[in-house]
Amino acid sequence: MQTITKSALLEYKQSQRLMGNTFEITVVADNEAWAKEKIGLAVAEIKRIEKLFTTFDDNSETNLINRNAGIQPVNVSTEVFNLIERSLRISAVTDGAFDITYGSIDKGLWNFDRNMTRLPDKETARKMVRLINYRNVLLDKASGTVMLKEKGMRIGFGGIGKGYAADMAKALLIKEGVHSGIVNASGDLVTWGRQADQQPWTIGIAHPDDARRAFSWLNISDLAIATSGNYEKYVMIDGKKYSHTINPKTGLPVTGIKSVTIISPYAEIADAMATPVMVMGVQAGLHLINQIHYLSCIIVDEHNTIYSTKNIQLT
Repeated sequence: MQTITKSALLEYKQSQRLMGNTFEITVVADNEAWAKEKIGLAVAEIKRIEKLFTTFDDNSETNLINRNAGIQPVNVSTEVFNLIERSLRISAVTDGAFDITYGSIDKGLWNFDRNMTRLPDKETARKMVRLINYRNVLLDKASGTVMLKEKGMRIGFGGIGKGYAADMAKALLIKEGVHSGIVNASGDLVTWGRQADQQPWTIGIAHPDDARRAFSWLNISDLAIATSGNYEKYVMIDGKKYSHTINPKTGLPVTGIKSVTIISPYAEIADAMATPVMVMGVQAGLHLINQIHYLSCIIVDEHNTIYSTKNIQLT
């Protein structure tokens, strides 16, 4: 393990496209070669996780589960089984606002390109989401199997996977002796330790009307943060902005909230909870997060009113 000399510390960064997102890994160290070696190990870990959970590889465990939907249970690795199990717990807590079976939705229903001029009718949207139901993911812990109850069901980890990967990369770097750093998965990030100058890590919360501008700053060391919003992917129909976030119960896009930011000890939880709070709405979302003592939340509604949970102070 390296000896830390405070005056010699620098921040070494590397960006790479992983899991369909840009990951930036920052390591605080006093030796560039050592830092780059550790970053390389973290990148390898994220690539390993991507192979397990991707839907873009026919041989992934995720696709094996999907191919056997309504047919038979599938043996999976303990790691995949455990993440599915935790995902289902989050689905239960959010009453289905978070649901890994969202992969069942017909991609033709929503494309969110600028040519989209009208919403599908409510009945069409409801039919499209009929297979989205986390209760139909059947787990058998004794045999280590997963089965999707109905044919056509599909799971996907787009709402939790990059947060999980960030946590795992952080854990590996700590095990390797990295005392301080950040794993940033396209804005969903986890920090530990302090900056090279020994100041806490400072995180900007993106302004919902301009993702390049921060409307608030938070000092968060040893915490994770994730933001879900309609400021990057949306469509305008009859002068109204519709988010790319779909309510899994109705098949229609959520309205009324511009962005949700979750602060948590774990990137996995922050990643997974940001979208369901958008689905649930301001009051229900705040009520839920206020019940979970280790979570904090900032919500910006469509009128730019800022709400936060009781345990957070904005600067």
